[in-house]
Amino acid sequence: MLHIGCHLSAAKGFEAMGRQAVAIDADTFQFFTRNPRGGNAKAIDLDDVQNLRQILRTHEFPVILAHAPYTLNGCSADESIRAFATRTMREDLDRLEYLPGNLYNFHPGSHVGQGVERGIELICQMLDEVPLEDLHTTVLLETMAGKGSEVGRTFEEIRAIIDGARHGELLGVCLDTCHVYDAGYDIVGDLDGVLRRFDEVIGLDRLRAVHLNDSKNPFESHKDRHEKIGQGSIGLDAFVRIVNHPRLCHLPFYLETPNELDGYAAEIALLRAHYAP
Repeated sequence: MLHIGCHLSAAKGFEAMGRQAVAIDADTFQFFTRNPRGGNAKAIDLDDVQNLRQILRTHEFPVILAHAPYTLNGCSADESIRAFATRTMREDLDRLEYLPGNLYNFHPGSHVGQGVERGIELICQMLDEVPLEDLHTTVLLETMAGKGSEVGRTFEEIRAIIDGARHGELLGVCLDTCHVYDAGYDIVGDLDGVLRRFDEVIGLDRLRAVHLNDSKNPFESHKDRHEKIGQGSIGLDAFVRIVNHPRLCHLPFYLETPNELDGYAAEIALLRAHYAP
């Protein structure tokens, strides 16, 4: 079965997201834990959470994915920004204990001139301040496009974070199709080769989710601009191969394309129509 969903707004609450997902034939979804540009999270409404849990059980959702805000930068040169990142991650993961057994994804961050090695060291320090071993949520590092001073543009950088964190064995990875293509991994012409390299460096057992995004930019552009499925430089045929690939097809897929709900519904229907279990 193809497990696919999209990014939904949490503004109207957890139950509303669950109902929206069901309405567009999704069986998973992603949401921001708070405003993507930062700020405090809303107070938890226990009834709202319980109503979502019932929807997830009724419709047999395998997992959902919470996304950290973009402002979470654990390797900033500014100590106050790093402190905000650590506090935000701890708060987010505490809140996700109300929805146990799911996923939490974050962008590793930007080292802003300090160098990749120092950036990785600071990210590991942030992760070491989070009680990963006590959580019922799996924390995922997202693969990045390499824009500016982003950390995580190569599989080797992701692996270095896993190896450097005290409980790196508990970390997983979310592969973003636009990001890896823009970073120089040819998922269009050599998907098998990219997955083989991922397995050699990180291990495919750590791959827990996939962001499905076409790219507005050409291969190895390091730009990170998402496009609708089939309308960018990656193209529909590549996405059909991705969702049907035997090393990937069991994973949850999340659309982050520039769409409203009707557009997401159309993309979900398109990919389900091309899924051949």
